[in-house]
Amino acid sequence: MLLSKGFEVEMYTGSPQGDIIGLSDRIVRDLEGFVREPDARNVEYTTAPYCCYERLLCALVNPRRHLRQYLRSQGDYTLIPGSTLSLGGTEQFYRSDPNNPYHTYIEQTYHTDVVTASIHINVGINDPELLMLACRLVRLEAPLYLALSASSPFLNGEATGYHSTRWAVFPQTPQFVPLFTDHEHFIQWTAEQLDQGTMQNVRHLWCSVRPNGDRRPYNLNRLELRICDLVADPIVLLAITALLEARILQLLANPQLDPLKQSGFTPDELVTLTMANEQAVAKHSLDAPLQ
Repeated sequence: MLLSKGFEVEMYTGSPQGDIIGLSDRIVRDLEGFVREPDARNVEYTTAPYCCYERLLCALVNPRRHLRQYLRSQGDYTLIPGSTLSLGGTEQFYRSDPNNPYHTYIEQTYHTDVVTASIHINVGINDPELLMLACRLVRLEAPLYLALSASSPFLNGEATGYHSTRWAVFPQTPQFVPLFTDHEHFIQWTAEQLDQGTMQNVRHLWCSVRPNGDRRPYNLNRLELRICDLVADPIVLLAITALLEARILQLLANPQLDPLKQSGFTPDELVTLTMANEQAVAKHSLDAPLQ
């Protein structure tokens, strides 16, 4: 049986010449289903969860089609491909909501390192312990999904030497996120981060994979894979999603694939290895040697 799946799609808007221009205030005002990012040059839409891949294809394409039509009605504007500010614009943060204190924190702490475009893949898992199990495995294998999607070699008009500049510069927060042994571990760890100020709120968990739900960290119902660069081709994105779903289904059928059971490394050692693998893939994508 297929699992439910959905996407969070971040995109840049701008001119056909490649200049990225902030239009999110107009888009969010005039089009349903779109939300702001902290920088006005980004806009995001979220698809409803579906099990069927045909419905997912429509859910991915239709909002983008409506957005393109809207942008044309506003002037000589279009969607800009890519996951970084490829041609320039890193010197200034363009606030989408100047009165939002969380956005103030983001601008002052991370500057334009967070002004990226990506795709987040959500897979529905209602049992919180099975969700934690899936997060552990997918966290260790997340570099493979970055390798398949890495497509951001430029920043500020220059080649950076990275296949995924986005993931190389993106500020993962907190700096060290453990493998959660169970749901209670995730609840306690989240409370500690909020108390220490390493997370500003429950959304401020920026790592490759995280458990997600309507009332984090308590009510959880999906795994969110956050590591992928923006995949503009919906068929390619669905292929990556199918690989992720197949791996999760394999794990649910055989929980012995749990890294905590399969590996001789400690959980913290596994995280350290995974973070090194992520950076190796950010540099070389499919050519990266992994540990």
